[in-house]
Amino acid sequence: MTVTAPARGRPLVGVRVLDLTTFLSGPFATQILADLGAEVIKLESLDGDSSRSIPPHFVGDDSAYFLANNRGKRSIAVDLKSPAGLEVALGLIDRCDVVIENFRPGVCARLGLDAERIRADRPDLVWASISGFGQSGPMRDKPAYDMVVQALGGVMSLTGEVGRPAVRLGIPAGDLVAGMYATIGIVSALLDQQRTGVGRVIDVSMLDCQLSMLSYQGVYSLVAGVTPGPQDRGHDSIPTYRSFQGADGREFVVTANTERMWRALCEVIGRPELVDDDRFSNARVRLVNRLPLWSVLEAEFEREPAETWVTALSERSVPAALIKTVPEALTDAESAGRDMVVALDAPDGENVRVLGNPIKFDTTDPDEFAYPPTLGEHTEQILGDLLNLGADEVAALLENGVVRGTKPRES
Repeated sequence: MTVTAPARGRPLVGVRVLDLTTFLSGPFATQILADLGAEVIKLESLDGDSSRSIPPHFVGDDSAYFLANNRGKRSIAVDLKSPAGLEVALGLIDRCDVVIENFRPGVCARLGLDAERIRADRPDLVWASISGFGQSGPMRDKPAYDMVVQALGGVMSLTGEVGRPAVRLGIPAGDLVAGMYATIGIVSALLDQQRTGVGRVIDVSMLDCQLSMLSYQGVYSLVAGVTPGPQDRGHDSIPTYRSFQGADGREFVVTANTERMWRALCEVIGRPELVDDDRFSNARVRLVNRLPLWSVLEAEFEREPAETWVTALSERSVPAALIKTVPEALTDAESAGRDMVVALDAPDGENVRVLGNPIKFDTTDPDEFAYPPTLGEHTEQILGDLLNLGADEVAALLENGVVRGTKPRES
């Protein structure tokens, strides 16, 4: 590792990562690494990560989309297609513990950044690749985005309502899950590297990740030969794990997935006799008779506002909750109490709120996050500090269009 971590520091302090990724899966992975203490150097093209310009919301020159996934990083802008730019990248790789990229397979090698050749000289290097379909297989060369792998992975077929068109998940799970798996792979490889002195090459396919997330639905298909369909408003195995509507029109969820919870649910709605009803007396018959069961529950829940039911069920230890909008979820006491919305100091002195780090440690100081970098914000600094280039050499690279920089922000 590059530096020894302090006793109460974040666990990846001392790990240096060269981030060659764009858009979402890779930047999400490297933001997690940065949140965990790694030094992340974001190497961008001279035009920058394309996600900087995704509409509709912007803070200054950069989109909110970019701000969501790039805090805590430093940016250097390099023309990788130029020989001098390639030398800059190779020099940075030589000073990093991890390289992560999400180009299509073969692109890095064509640029001169061949993982196999580089690792021949740096066997301790951890190299992670995220792509739509992995570095091998019949679809390796095809392009992919989140919705493509949600579609091919069966996820969209499980989302939405029966008899309606398939629906994309409201979050980019194809990208986010791949980023999380890449992070797990990187941290595992770093642990192994500490033990053995040898790094790993990590190959993460976005489609593989979607298939892995099928979980029991995938195993149902493999074991029983069934074709799982849209999950509609709940769980296809537990009819009392479902969304309902209160008298006020507000939607809420009930997750009564044990016999104790079922009895408590019946008591809360004032229908204790349902426990002994032959149609609903155990989980198997409730599943068979789910349609009449839903009719009963829907009629009962229409008698009182949603929050009344949520409170009553929660008091009986039956998990229930209002279905919140995003603004409601981000402003409630729970998200505030867990520091899941944090303020970053923007270049103009204003505070910009973003999502916090869900990984909490018992021995680390409170998280402090650096604002996402402007394009090339740290170019001169990185060239000088890591590559030991003098002012004249840096100026020549800037003048010749090999790199792009900006003056660093004043602290």
